[in-house]
Formats: sequence, C-alpha cells, structure tokens
Amino acid sequence: MISNYFKIAWRNLLRNKTFSLINILGWAIGLCSFLLITLYVLDELSYDRYNDKAGRIYRINMDARMGGMDIHLPFTPDQMGALLKQDYPQVETYTRIFNNEGTRLVKKGQEYLTEPRATNVDSTFFQVFTLPAIEGNTQTALNAPNTVVITASTAIKYFGTTHVVGQTLEVKKAEQETPYKITAVIKDIPANSHFQFDMLFSMKNVDYAWGNIGSHNFYTYLVLQPGTDYKVFEKKFTEYIQRYLFPDIMKRSNIKSWEEFERAGNMARYSLIPVTDIHLRSDRMSELLPSGNIQYVYIFAAVAAFILLIACINFMNLTTARAAGRAKEVGIRKALGTGRKELITQFLTESTFTAILSLILAIGLAYLVLPLFNELAGKTMHMGKLFSPGILPLLIALPFITGLLAGSYPAFFLSAFKPVEVLKGKLKTGNKRISLRSVLVVFQFATSIILIIGTLVIYQQLYYIQHKNIGFNKDQVLIINETRPLGDNATVFKNEVLQLPGIKSGTVSSFVPVSNSARNSNAVSRDAVVDAKSMLNMQNWNIDYDYLETMGMQLVKGRNFSRSYGNDEAAVMINESAAKLLGYDDAVGKVLYTMNGPGVTTPRTIIGVVKNFHYESLHREIGPVIFMLQNSPGLVSFRVTTTHLQTLIAQIKDKWNTIAPGLPFSYRFMDESFNAMYSAEQRIGKLAILFSSLAIIIACMGIFGLATFIAQQRMKEIGIRKTLGASVQSIVQLLSKDFLKLVMIAFIIAAPVAWWIMHHWLQDFAFRISISWWVFVVAGAAAILIALITVSFQSVKAALMNPLKSLNTE
Repeated sequence: MISNYFKIAWRNLLRNKTFSLINILGWAIGLCSFLLITLYVLDELSYDRYNDKAGRIYRINMDARMGGMDIHLPFTPDQMGALLKQDYPQVETYTRIFNNEGTRLVKKGQEYLTEPRATNVDSTFFQVFTLPAIEGNTQTALNAPNTVVITASTAIKYFGTTHVVGQTLEVKKAEQETPYKITAVIKDIPANSHFQFDMLFSMKNVDYAWGNIGSHNFYTYLVLQPGTDYKVFEKKFTEYIQRYLFPDIMKRSNIKSWEEFERAGNMARYSLIPVTDIHLRSDRMSELLPSGNIQYVYIFAAVAAFILLIACINFMNLTTARAAGRAKEVGIRKALGTGRKELITQFLTESTFTAILSLILAIGLAYLVLPLFNELAGKTMHMGKLFSPGILPLLIALPFITGLLAGSYPAFFLSAFKPVEVLKGKLKTGNKRISLRSVLVVFQFATSIILIIGTLVIYQQLYYIQHKNIGFNKDQVLIINETRPLGDNATVFKNEVLQLPGIKSGTVSSFVPVSNSARNSNAVSRDAVVDAKSMLNMQNWNIDYDYLETMGMQLVKGRNFSRSYGNDEAAVMINESAAKLLGYDDAVGKVLYTMNGPGVTTPRTIIGVVKNFHYESLHREIGPVIFMLQNSPGLVSFRVTTTHLQTLIAQIKDKWNTIAPGLPFSYRFMDESFNAMYSAEQRIGKLAILFSSLAIIIACMGIFGLATFIAQQRMKEIGIRKTLGASVQSIVQLLSKDFLKLVMIAFIIAAPVAWWIMHHWLQDFAFRISISWWVFVVAGAAAILIALITVSFQSVKAALMNPLKSLNTE
C-alpha cells in the first residue's frame, strides 16, 4: 500500500512538471534558508561550551557609580580570585587573564613578527579551560617565569612543526629582548570561544603594581564547586567589598563609612556571568573579542521559522490551486470505493515525498552557498554540524514535520470533494476555503513587509552612523600600529615623516577615538581632600601638542597644549562631558585633582574644553575624558592627503625601516577602524537583505498559486464578461483588486509589528534615528508592486483566453 502511495506521488509530480518544479524549488529555498539560519543560531549558542566545566565557569564583572558616572567592566583587582578561594569553599579554583601588554614582537629569523593574539595567564588557566595539549604538560607549563604555551598553528608558523617543547621564542619589549621557553603546545583554540590567543605567557612576567585592591585590570574566572548556585554565591561579594575593597577606598579618600559612600550616590558591586553567556549576553567595554547579541539570535530564529512557514503555505496554495485538476481523480476513486482516510493518506504522502525531495535539494543548495553565507555572517561554519548526533534526528524529522504541516490542509480539502458533484462538473470551493487561503497570503506578505521595513531601518541607522558628526575627522588619518618598541624614537619617527610632502600633521599617543584603542580610567576629585561627593571616575588620555589638530577635534573653550607655556605638563584639557560631570559652566581656570596613590592628589588646572567626540560606538553615551600632556608612544598617527597615497605609505615605511630596522611595519586607516566598530550591524544588514529577498521570492510563488486558483474558479465569469464586451484591462483589474486588498491588510498588520521590533532594536544605540514615515510607505509600495507583477501574469493570461474555450471548460 505504501509503495503504491509513493508511485502515485511520483506520477503526479511528473504529470504536472511546472507546478512540481515551483513547489519543490520554493520549498527547497525555504528549507535552505532554514538550514543556514539554524547553523548560524547553533554556532552562536555554542560559544565556550567546549569546556568540560562550562556549566561551572563564571567570570567576575564589576559595576560602579562614582560622581554620577556609571562604569561597567569585566575586570577585577589582581588579588580577588585568590581572596575568594581563600575565604569561600564554594570556589574550586580560579584563573586570570592580563591583556594590557598588547601586541608582542616575536623574532623569527632576522625579523620580528607582530603577534596581537598574545596574553598573560595564570598557571591554573588549563585547569579552568579545556585546551588539550599536543605536547607538554599544561598543568605545570606556566609555573615558572619566562615560559610560554603556544598553539599548533603558531608552532608551525615559527618552526614548521609542533614538536617544539624546549625551544625558545625571543620577544622584544622596548629595547630589551627576552627569551621565553616553550613548555607546551596546545590545539588551536576553538572558533566558538569568547577569547582567541595564539601565545599564552606566564603571569609571572607581568610588570604590575601587585596588591592594589582598588585597581581593576584582570579578567578573573571562577570554577564553583558542583551544586553551587552562582546567584546565591554572588551575595558573598558584599562581604568581600566590606572586608577588602572599602578599606582601600577609605585609605585613598576621606570617606568614613560605606553608608556615606552610598548616600553620595556612589555604588560598587561585583557579579558573576556564566562563561557560556559572555558572547551573547555581555555588552561591556573591553571584552576580549567583539560580542554577539542574543537579540539577533532570537530575530534570526524567528525569521527561519517564518520563511519555513511561508514555504509550507506555498505548497498549500499551489496544491489547492490544482484542485480542479485533481477533482475528477478524487471523484472516480471515491466512486470506486476509496475511503476518505485513504485519500488523506495519499495526499499527505505526496506532500511528505515532495518535502523529502526539497530537503535533498536544500542540502545541496546550502552546501553551495555556505561559503558566501560564512562571509556575510563572519563565521567559519560547516555542513557537518547538521549531521552531528544531536541535530541529525531533527534533520531527518524535518521533511516529515513540514510535509504533514503543509499537506494537511490540501489533504482534507481535496478528500472532501463529493463524487457526484465532481463528476457532474459542479466543483465548488466555498467562501471559508477562500478565506483561509487569503489568510495564508496575508501572513506571507505581512512577514515580507516586516523584513523589508527592518532592512530599511537597519540601513538608515548605518547611514546615520556613517554621516553623524562624531566630534572628530576620521577621514584621511593614517595610524601606524604598535610603535612602543621605538621608545623615544617614536617622536623622532614622527618628525621625520612630517618632512614628507602629503603629511599635514602628526601625533604620538596611545589613544585614538575608535574601539580597541588603549583606555585608562582613573579616579579624580573636585577637591584636594577626596570624599564621597568629590570622587569621580574619568578616562585619562596621554597626548602630545599636535593631537587635537591631527584628530580634527575642536576646542569649545580655552586653549590647546602649547610649547609657548612652560608648565602645561601640570595642566589638563577635558571634554564637555567631563565639564558637565564636574558641574562647571565655564571649566577653564578651574582646578581638579588626579589621584596618584593612597591619599595623594595632584592639582591640575583646566586650560581647555574639547567638544564632545565619540570614542566608543554609538551604542554608548559619551563619557568624561581628561587629556594630559605626557609621552605615550603606543601609536603614531598622521593626517595625510589622498593623492599618491601608496607612494606616501612606501616613503613612510622607508623612514620606519631606517629608524627601526627589523621591526614590522603595520598601519591602518582610522575610518576603517571606525567602520569595524559596526561590523555586526553591517553583517546583520546584509543578512536582512538576503533573507528579505528570499522571503519575498517564496511569497511571490505563493501568490502565484492563489492567482492561478482564482483564475480557474472564475473562468466562466471571465468568459461571460468578455462575451459581453469587457476589455482585457478591466478583467485584469477585476482579478488584481482582491490581491491588493490582501496586501493592504498585510500592511496594516505588519506596520505596527515592524515598528515595535525596530524601535526595540534601536534602543540598543545611545544615539539613534527616529523611524521615518517614508520607510512604511516604501515597504507598502514595494509589497503592492511585487504583488501586481506576480498576479499580472495569471490575470493577463486569463483575460486573453478565448471566451468560448472558457465556457466550454466550465
């Protein structure tokens, strides 16, 4: 019996090749989209789950408010992990990452290579994170100073083999070279990790003022004992603060009690975040890698479900559109004694068989387009994930679930035909069935309109980001990376390059106003005697005389640092946010105090106020910044002309090679770094265009099916109208107006839903657009145009048909 069902299904597919092709292709596109989005969602949700103790690993976060300034960082003091392990048995072990030393220069042969993915970690790092060793013992690998653990790809890069335990790597810092012994080689860190390092150096080589309980510079991870509720354990942080942190605050200021500290509007708290939540649920500054966003996972999961539903609806519409063609078959089979149950089974078998064929085609399509999808999504996904033991059963069940879902309505609809009426040619469908099909088309176009509006809003926000006045000129600024090894020669290099034609200005600094630049947040005070009300927290940037000119920043009050004044080293400039936080209408001439140790403050006169500028992405408010005139040779930046740019870069490289022979020359443009801050939004925009287009294509197939159905049902009416003199245009309008009504209903439903979704998305930006009315007009007009183009083919075909043929058919 079952084999007979499949034989009939196959024959029907071959008999109606056009409808079958549209059905299978539309369903395959929907399934392909579903598979690709499923891979994306699975990859996003898999971060850090490779660790054996993933369910018990937590990172400590710090939240504080000082003088009205909120601070949200993933850092702790250097001692915090050890103190928690000492005081609380719930802590099984801890480890730290110190990532402040930045890019390393590692010698290979006679030259140095830049290694940005290098950091310092504790010897307990491998007790927390599951990073298998290829050679060496990771449990003891970093116990001693001057030791390093490297990944397999790094070992091959430097030595051509992974058998390198006992070899050394020469690391250059300033004018000094330090040999580090390779004590272990590990497998490359999985791509779905919230950190990516190629070199892990011993924590014992960190040059740091150890024991400063108020200085937060370490990523600290805890492994809690099995069965420990981390939310309950978080309450222990109050005891920690009272026991360790507050005495340090008292030592640095004139604050007498914690109550006084909080009454002044201040706050200090610690919390835990599961390591598996860091990638998707953490939006803190200074994450080790750019984070994802759980909202995007939810959005794309919903898009995948809707696209799959649209594909299923297509099958329903196209199948019921062929109802007249199957009616006599049903009538004859019923007259010969076939029961309705057997007919339902037959039609469900056909839909499931079509779904299986579509899935096979969808897997092939997904395999072909996955490289492009990876490029758009910024991923390295592979199809093998779909065939893993946890996903394969769902993949096998997918065509049966969708086949039964899509085939249920056509099966019950077609099997309900009465044989007497069918064989007499009196097939009727009834208003309820037409209404259900209309509902399905409304759903398809409402989903498409939501996706169109979402895409337009995303690109409108990206345009706003690109063209907003950000307080500095990001164009034509060339940044020379990692100039710290030059030391004092960084200024010499700057002055040599300034002699070249095409260089307008230059500056030496560690700070540039784009993400992933060095940051230095410190406490300051309005008063010489620090108390709970006068203590503030601000960004402290060390710059030179030419920084503002090179960055294109503007002074709103006062003056810039100048060589004409002999004491500007004791002066500061601040931005408008800092002036507002300090409570000064005119800050120039006022004095603020920087904190240089317990109870030690240094008075600094404010000589200028810089117009606010965005030094983080537009997701964040502009925080307070203090500028100090100090040598800080991390980066050298130049404002350049764009003519003969490659020749100019080559000349700059020649200057570099003269001053720093053997050191790698690396550069970037500031506008590229600025755009990189919004790479996630740019990827989302591209993916939104892709899936909006696919949803519209699939929806068009569905409306094509309904247009075919309506044309068949109204064939007699069309013939009579043409006999009585109706024009082709009037008949096309007659058949099209019903679809325009459906599109308008879809728009009325979709517009408020799309507004709510995109309004919620925009709240993630501190600086954002207002959703314009024209976005909805464009989306509605696009939907109407798409519907008219799709329907017009069937409408014109029906209108041009010979009326005698139409009447004979009826």
